Amino acid sequence: MKDYRDNSVVYRRVSNGILTQFDSFCPAKSKDILDEIDKLLASHYGFTEEELDFIINYDIKYRMGDELNEE
Repeated sequence: MKDYRDNSVVYRRVSNGILTQFDSFCPAKSKDILDEIDKLLASHYGFTEEELDFIINYDIKYRMGDELNEE
């Protein structure tokens, strides 16, 4: 979570004299740490390399879709 916070951006806006602010998180910037967590969990649960690969690359495959097949 520290890495999430370190990579977040704080947005502020004033409307009718009221300040509103929120943190915007970008999990993609923490992908290396998330991959390490996935590896540890995969080891703990006895996942195969193929299952781990699916988990780590699922989001990439989902977002890229057919673009991955064009390479």
